[in-house]
Amino acid sequence: MTVKKFEIHNNNIERKKSRKFDWYWAPVYCAVWYVLFYAAVIPSFYNYPKTLQISEEQQHPDEFIGQRAEQQLITLADIGVKLSGTIENEILAINFLLGEIEKVKTQARLDLYDIDVEVQYASGKFELWQMATSYRNVSNVVVKLAPKNVKSASYLLVNAHFDSEVHSPAAADDGVMVVIMLETLRVIAKSEKPLMHPIVFLFNGAEESNMLASHGFITQHPWAQYCKAVINLDSAGSGGREILFQSGPNHPWLMKYYKQSVPRPYATTIAEELFQNNFIPSDTDFRIFRDYGELPGLDMAHSLNGYVYHTKFDTFANLERHTCQTTGENVLALTWALANAPELKNPGDLAKGHTVFYDYLGWFMIFYTEDTGVILNITFSVCAIIAILVAVFLMSRSDDADSTKRVFLRFLTILLVQIITIAAAVGLAILVAVTIDGIGASECWYSETWLIFGIYFCPVFFIMCLLPAIYMRWTKEGTNMHLDDSIACFMHSHCLILVCLCLVMTGLSVRSAFFPMIGIFFYIISVVLNIINHLWAKSYLHLPIHLLCQLLPFWFYTYQTFVFLTTFIPMQGRSGPTSKPEFMIAGLCAIISIHFGGFILPILHKFRKSKTFISLFGALFLIFIMIACLPVGFPYKKDVAVQRVYVLHTARTFYDERGFVYKNESGFYVQPVDKRINLLKKTVLQNAEPNSKIQEDCETELFCGLPLYNSRWMDWKNSSRWVVAPSPYLPIPTELKLTSKVYITETRVRYGFSLKSADRVVIYIDPYPNTKIVDWTFDKTPLKSNFSTPYFVYHVYSMDDRPLDFWIELDRGTPDYEGAALRLGIGAHFMYHDAYYTEEFKEFLKLFPEWSYPLDWLASYESRIF
Repeated sequence: MTVKKFEIHNNNIERKKSRKFDWYWAPVYCAVWYVLFYAAVIPSFYNYPKTLQISEEQQHPDEFIGQRAEQQLITLADIGVKLSGTIENEILAINFLLGEIEKVKTQARLDLYDIDVEVQYASGKFELWQMATSYRNVSNVVVKLAPKNVKSASYLLVNAHFDSEVHSPAAADDGVMVVIMLETLRVIAKSEKPLMHPIVFLFNGAEESNMLASHGFITQHPWAQYCKAVINLDSAGSGGREILFQSGPNHPWLMKYYKQSVPRPYATTIAEELFQNNFIPSDTDFRIFRDYGELPGLDMAHSLNGYVYHTKFDTFANLERHTCQTTGENVLALTWALANAPELKNPGDLAKGHTVFYDYLGWFMIFYTEDTGVILNITFSVCAIIAILVAVFLMSRSDDADSTKRVFLRFLTILLVQIITIAAAVGLAILVAVTIDGIGASECWYSETWLIFGIYFCPVFFIMCLLPAIYMRWTKEGTNMHLDDSIACFMHSHCLILVCLCLVMTGLSVRSAFFPMIGIFFYIISVVLNIINHLWAKSYLHLPIHLLCQLLPFWFYTYQTFVFLTTFIPMQGRSGPTSKPEFMIAGLCAIISIHFGGFILPILHKFRKSKTFISLFGALFLIFIMIACLPVGFPYKKDVAVQRVYVLHTARTFYDERGFVYKNESGFYVQPVDKRINLLKKTVLQNAEPNSKIQEDCETELFCGLPLYNSRWMDWKNSSRWVVAPSPYLPIPTELKLTSKVYITETRVRYGFSLKSADRVVIYIDPYPNTKIVDWTFDKTPLKSNFSTPYFVYHVYSMDDRPLDFWIELDRGTPDYEGAALRLGIGAHFMYHDAYYTEEFKEFLKLFPEWSYPLDWLASYESRIF
């Protein structure tokens, strides 16, 4: 009897073995998915239309002519660096815009449209990034295109900025969007197509100086009160397709017109939620229009080749070809659609919650309301649970299957194994990140992005395959469950894990819950079809049905992988010295791998010698780690992917309560922008002061006694370096005068000041203990919201060198208060004064390796006590 059972069991084992494919089909299986990725995802990502030529204009009426925009962009970029306040920005760029707008007017149908042009110079104040920000005389070029036969008090606003960052000709950020707006204006102005609402084209001249010009327009320009929605156009890269990464808020109708009108959609809610949760180290004018103008709208930006962002490499030569035509067609269609939208009359009545939106490989757009998303997520999750339970139950109905109880017990065990597998896969990815970060090899993939496949994807794939393989090997003699059913149970279990993830994200109001929902949805289809197939007893169709149902989600997830990595990898080079780029990339790779790998990788168990093939993922991981430790893994490349670092030739002067100088020093303030600052130790930083020197200053001086350029530098200051050097030659000496001291009450005193300094200045304001600032000249948000001290004030003026007059009112708590009450720090920044560089500074900048990129200017810092 025992012998008979043994023979039967051996027969079962042989039968299960015979159902496996030969081992050499395993690499073919993996290669097919690789080919599918390259066949669909890459071409879709780089899908650009043919650039229309000016000579073809007659054959393409009412269409965007990309060649004209390219020619305009060459001229605009050739002006050079256009910082607000410079002649290049305030005169040459504005004259260029006015000249191009005048050309538009000569071609326009002035019998159909009125075209009004204004140059606005604005002054104001507001709060941004924990800073009390103020500005004077920043510039805007504003154009209003209004149909003569329509009297509408609802305008569409289209915005881009023409100013640039330090050293950057700004061809992509944001010159390409400026010329796209010019061509959009031209096409609409000469068209006979109907226009329901006027369009305001805002060419703003101070976005890079913390979005000052957009604030000046939306809070002060007479047309601003009529603007009811905005299309904001910006860049964090060098062209390509523009991604829609913010919508609304609370205006789903905007996405309706985006979906209907844009020929090449590129948008995702995930980008919006990442951006709004500060995972992206950038900001746009959209924040200003939303917060200070209460405008709903769409925020779009280029993100391809982010290595050139805010560098001298942002040139027309480095711009992705066909960018003007690609984005131009989308912007033109969207502008026309929104300008003819009836909803623009009273958009406030249509504020009905957030939207969920995403494109599928740029082929088409999907969007629905957040409430609909909740319903879909819950519905598909419940359907998945039911379908999986039915499928597992049918497994127990086979002639040679275990009992229903034993089948479900094995399924629950497999579910536990799969949970452990996913946790181990994610844990290994994080462990790899910890190890790489710990040995100082962070960002080894920065310029060689292909390394990410071996460093992070391969170990995740390895664990996701290995643990199930071990379980099935150890338990195959104790069960009659078919191999196909065991594999199916692992995929069912994986789907249930995604269901839990989807429901948790939905419960937390995370709209990106659509991400796991897509995997759940397509897996439900395959399960249902295979249940039907099971009833027909055509078992040979099981695998083809499953794999066909995984094709569309595979393309979606790998497309999103390519999008995220292409966007986020360059950003890690400017995310700050306190950032954790390895953890960002490791988490991203693990999360996306889980979504598609859990339904594709289990099929590898269908091949003979599967564990041998699976071990290749582990071998590849080890090989890639070794490669990363070689010169190939050096993160930076000359003129391609450089290491950014701020370098400020700085003079620092500290005064005591009596007005005497107690410390006066000068040097090169080196502020790293990413984690790998140690790579510069043997060159530019070999003579740097020890970190303890900076730490001592941080304990005694306001913000370490450093001229931080904006509040983002606050988190970076402890990673800065100081190299002693001769004093810089400053174009304008800082002059701070106490002009008045008036007692408002017995305990309140108002100090008046006059400050003459650089056109970009930061002021640290720190009341002494037992005193409190109750009022001042600047925006009062920091006072009303009880921001921590020292307060940070940022001021910019443009071609108006009058002193900044301001006052600060303190409550000293008691009438008999004695001693100092207030400490001020003044940081002046001279960002376009290369002619004043000393020979010492020039020589120091030459020490930087060719793979680094110093963002350099002159600065001073003074600390005074009152």
